Amino acid sequence: MNRELLMLVDAISREKNVERDVVFGAVELALASATKKLYQGEVDIRVSVDRDSGNYETFRRWLVVPDEAGLQNPEAEELVSDASDEISDIEVGDFIEKPIESMPIGRIGAMAAKQVILQKIRDAEREMLLNDFMSRGEKIFVGTVKRMDKGDLIVESGRVEGRLRRTEMIPKENFRTGDRVRAMIMEVDLTLRGAPIVLSRSSPAFMMELFRQEVPEIEQGLLEIKTCARDPGSRAKIAVLSHDKRVDPIGTCVGVRGSRVNGVTTELAGERVDIVLWSEDPAQFVIGALAPANVQSIVVDEERHAMDVVVDEENLAIAIGRGGQNVRLASDLTGWRINIMTADESAQKQAAESDGVRALFMAKLDVDQEIADILIEEGFTSLEEVAYVPLQEMLDIESFDEDTVAELRTRAKDALLTMELVREESVEAVSQDLRDLEGVTAEMISQLAASGVNTRDDLADLATDELSEITGQSPEEATALIMKARAHWFAGEAGEAQS
Repeated sequence: MNRELLMLVDAISREKNVERDVVFGAVELALASATKKLYQGEVDIRVSVDRDSGNYETFRRWLVVPDEAGLQNPEAEELVSDASDEISDIEVGDFIEKPIESMPIGRIGAMAAKQVILQKIRDAEREMLLNDFMSRGEKIFVGTVKRMDKGDLIVESGRVEGRLRRTEMIPKENFRTGDRVRAMIMEVDLTLRGAPIVLSRSSPAFMMELFRQEVPEIEQGLLEIKTCARDPGSRAKIAVLSHDKRVDPIGTCVGVRGSRVNGVTTELAGERVDIVLWSEDPAQFVIGALAPANVQSIVVDEERHAMDVVVDEENLAIAIGRGGQNVRLASDLTGWRINIMTADESAQKQAAESDGVRALFMAKLDVDQEIADILIEEGFTSLEEVAYVPLQEMLDIESFDEDTVAELRTRAKDALLTMELVREESVEAVSQDLRDLEGVTAEMISQLAASGVNTRDDLADLATDELSEITGQSPEEATALIMKARAHWFAGEAGEAQS
């Protein structure tokens, strides 16, 4: 029988063109599966087949687990304290094995064993095909629609299959069986049965790869696509950079009479593409990203990673775009939070900010409005600047003499020290459950404490715009954090409903 086993393994190995070890592994799995059926509970069985003689041994084994974790499956686990009585140097994660009587191959259900072996062979073949496909280094998967699977498309290329989820398709895009499909290879997930290659037609990476195929200069290294933002099926923006002064990056990507950009647009169901020039200067990059709107002025707030962009009334609707599309794509493209406003709105905001700074200086430095206004006119916006800018910068202010500068700097430092002590006291009042909430940083704890938000429930009671105002987060980030803070409310309700 053992010799027949070896002959069977050799025959299957040659027929299916897979390694003998793969077939032996399938046989071991089949024997172990059949042996498990002789026991009650979820036991763990291992079978070892000698590759030369065909003889095999069977072992029952137990996983060694930490004492504090307890036994989740007593039939296949043993506490490390008990295991160490048998093997002194055993560690958590090791196995204790004991030989048991092997099941004769003749008693194994032929169909069950055959199915296990064939499945193992199919898995091995699938992995070989997949490895061969991925070794080509292709980034775009080109195939035909084979079937639908719960709303997803299964796309076949040769003998390899990819999965295009409904959420990764372009809206209003419909495919039928047999249609040709191109999509970006996002990842390979071997846990997905049948179609392990995950595809996308809506990702920015797909558009960038399409441009690489349409524009040879990108492949040659003369041009580079730095970033891309998409509203799939509607509109997109890409930022390009030329590494050769002789090459116009925008014109090259557009092509003669728009041939290159039209090729991408046609593939993406008519999605309109704005091509903008990438710049190391964030303000210049944002101005380009907001095209076709014309920008009057721009104010950069590096601390909040945001920009106030001023446009005239005629350009306001263009800058914002339908449903906020243009400014949203520009923000995604540049990575900056962009606030579009008119000149009047900008003036009102600057006046409000100046009023706030003026009130701060008058209260904390104990000066009159005239001194506060001089500081504001000279560009000072915080106590830190008054206290710690290079001394000569303040001495250069015509209205101030040396004694005035020294007094202002001393008062600013004293005010900062007092404010820091108050801040530390307020931070100490913040509860541990709020400190431990995922997503809450040390900086945010200070900001929340300063606004009287000291517990997780305090945070959960906030509205999105309130939290955004406190922390400077985007509405999406603020909403996500508030929902995390509220999670224990819903957990409590679910517990009551079950009881």
